[in-house]
Amino acid sequence: MGQPRILMIEDERGLTQTLSWYFNREGYETIVAHDGAEGLRKAQTLLPEIVLLDVMLPGMSGLEVCRELRNGERTRELPIIMLTARAEETDQIEGYAKGADLYITKPFNNKILLQQVKALLRRVEGSGEPGDVIEHAGVRIDRVRHRVTVAGEVLDLTPTEFKLLLCLLRQPGRAFNRHQLMDAAIGEGSIVLERTIDVHVKTLRQKLTKAGGATDLIETVRGVGYRFCEGSPPG
Repeated sequence: MGQPRILMIEDERGLTQTLSWYFNREGYETIVAHDGAEGLRKAQTLLPEIVLLDVMLPGMSGLEVCRELRNGERTRELPIIMLTARAEETDQIEGYAKGADLYITKPFNNKILLQQVKALLRRVEGSGEPGDVIEHAGVRIDRVRHRVTVAGEVLDLTPTEFKLLLCLLRQPGRAFNRHQLMDAAIGEGSIVLERTIDVHVKTLRQKLTKAGGATDLIETVRGVGYRFCEGSPPG
């Protein structure tokens, strides 16, 4: 990757100026949009490597922008970090449910944000490294093409959902606790709620079932976390 491009969709001009200066100094190219509709257009046309997205935006909200990006064929896999002053647990869960990869509350430390951006970009790049094809219980993951199929149907997964499913599918039958899944899917050291994984698992289950997979491919292990079914579950 050359100079990574960061699209900042944020209406606080002082913050975008500060972050632009900081990320430019660190070798990133920055693109700025000050409202949701402008940010969505720039994401769709410029296809940045990562999006920093405020929730409270004029006109089109950050949640709406996130949803549109996840529904777009060219933008569905863009890494998205939500930056917001809304720190309530329900707000964070809603953000992850709409497809955010990370949810960071204001005020934040620029150095920590930079490390989160680097970790997320490494994770997205790493998901394309050679690793052949993993297949189990009708679910097929092609790491090189970054593609998941169920019964021949391609699943539209966020980068976080992809890594979460990859972690589970690599070791069918193994129970992972939520901290292990957070490290694998969101990044080691990320400060997120344990319930974040529950939201991602819920959406993964829905997508797998909608594509024709069994209803209980991802099993809940009480008192522990989750595991991918070891055998062939009933349909």
